[in-house]
Amino acid sequence: MNPLTYFSNAAADYAKYRPTYPEVAIEKVLEGLGLPCQIVAADIGAGTGIASRQLAEKGIKVFAVEPNAEMRQAAISHPLIEVCDGTAEATNLPDASVDLVVCFQAFHWFNREQSLSEFRRILKPAGRLALVWNFWSFEDEFTKEYYYVIKSQSKHKQERSFSSQLRRWLRSMRRLPLKLLRKWGYFLPHSRLPYFKESDRYWFENKQAVDLSGLIGRARSRGDFPRTGTESEQLIAEIEQLYHRQRDEGGLVTLVYRTRVILNQKI
Repeated sequence: MNPLTYFSNAAADYAKYRPTYPEVAIEKVLEGLGLPCQIVAADIGAGTGIASRQLAEKGIKVFAVEPNAEMRQAAISHPLIEVCDGTAEATNLPDASVDLVVCFQAFHWFNREQSLSEFRRILKPAGRLALVWNFWSFEDEFTKEYYYVIKSQSKHKQERSFSSQLRRWLRSMRRLPLKLLRKWGYFLPHSRLPYFKESDRYWFENKQAVDLSGLIGRARSRGDFPRTGTESEQLIAEIEQLYHRQRDEGGLVTLVYRTRVILNQKI
């Protein structure tokens, strides 16, 4: 799986159907940085600029750094957003040029050591790094069922992925004391980042109400969604069945996410 091209066929759906981030999460990312009009941010792995627009709408100047041409082309323009061709490991931004580096739904795609070194380079001395994700909430039964429907078609890919192999290995090591596993860092993947010191972590609830086209579009925003053929038709049929069982009187269903915010200071 190549992270630089993974979303090439999904850019339009990504821009239209991916959820935004809770206002309270954006406020935490910006807390203590000063007036928005004085903040310069670099949104790394910006995709179609969903989070970049949320920042720009507050008056922040944003460099939206994205390596995928299709994703850049699908981004909606904003006078305070400059879309840049670059990667997390080579942003092409000047030294000490930004107050804030943000990675929304993206940090897990990067080379950890190289990207963090690059973030340190482009951040000002008191700069902040914010890592943010929307995770599926499995406490919500509809969201959980929807997730497993759209994941079913890519099961064979997941079986080959490093993360799935690591999870299987960890399951086989259940006899090891939990404290020992935690000491090794398996449950703290982003807590000890080179060049940075973690300051805070937060969880926020995030909800996305969608109609049938939105529910299908959210699935199609994944890079591994089959675009044509029998597999695509079967998957869409399953999503339609799920929608018709769960829709409310207004024709909407609600996807529930848990938004994770991890704040780090440059050292």
